[in-house]
Amino acid sequence: MSTVRTSDGVDLTVVTSGDGPTTVVLVHGWTMDHTSWDLVAEDLPGARVVRFDLRGHGASGPAPKGTATIARIADDLAEVIAAVAPTGPLVLGGHSLGGMTLMALAERHPDLIASRVTGVAFVATTSGGLSTLTLGLPRWVAAPVLYAEKMVNRRIARIRRPALLGKRTGYARPGVRWLVFGKRPSPTHIAATAAQVGRCNPANMVEFRNALNEHERLHALPVYRGVRAVVMAGGRDRLCTVADARIIAGALPSASLLIYPGAGHMLNYERAAEVRAQLAGLVASGTPMAAGVEVAAAG
Repeated sequence: MSTVRTSDGVDLTVVTSGDGPTTVVLVHGWTMDHTSWDLVAEDLPGARVVRFDLRGHGASGPAPKGTATIARIADDLAEVIAAVAPTGPLVLGGHSLGGMTLMALAERHPDLIASRVTGVAFVATTSGGLSTLTLGLPRWVAAPVLYAEKMVNRRIARIRRPALLGKRTGYARPGVRWLVFGKRPSPTHIAATAAQVGRCNPANMVEFRNALNEHERLHALPVYRGVRAVVMAGGRDRLCTVADARIIAGALPSASLLIYPGAGHMLNYERAAEVRAQLAGLVASGTPMAAGVEVAAAG
């Protein structure tokens, strides 16, 4: 574990493991931290794995006012790569907000993609449209739910303690289970996810939530054309849907699209072995699957 200080003075917690000529950089989702990749990061053959906590998440420092944006964390990602993996081929993996960060990286640092990135995995993410989110509910039901969320977030934004919940995360588990998991999730995975939410900086959590609504980066995806790519989606994902995944894959004609009908948003827990296998395929010389193929994977 180490620390990288960003160009605007935020200390990011960085964790590295493994060894190999290719560096795999994994970027976590909104309200999560690097531990959300624990089950995926282990035993990636031939790879050095780099993970870090986004600003305002986990053990990293809080985002100064106005910097809890997807564009800024894309710059953070570029700075982490420059600090801990300055040379050699890269495979990038992004879950949810992490996948959006990879799109913003392409938008802001296209030369990095062109010169070093040999593979990319978009895991349970979207290129835009979150301002019309319905959480898988009928729109007339979703509207009051999302309005209530907005009211709660206004209160959360005024919390001045560094962590949203600390260790008092038990009562958050039912909501976490409904929102981000699919069929028959592991109680251990639910607890781990709730614990990560509890470590998130409250004000930054709300700022990033607003940034999600502004995310529209379909135009950035063609930067990854020519890079081996895989797009993965849970059939029961309430946040980043199968339709979102198909839009991403449609912008990358050579990408493989894998859909897991019983899974929700947390594929790096619910389908950790499959996510790890796809990343391992990207690290290896061959493509992870036949290019341009959509597969409804088991479960």
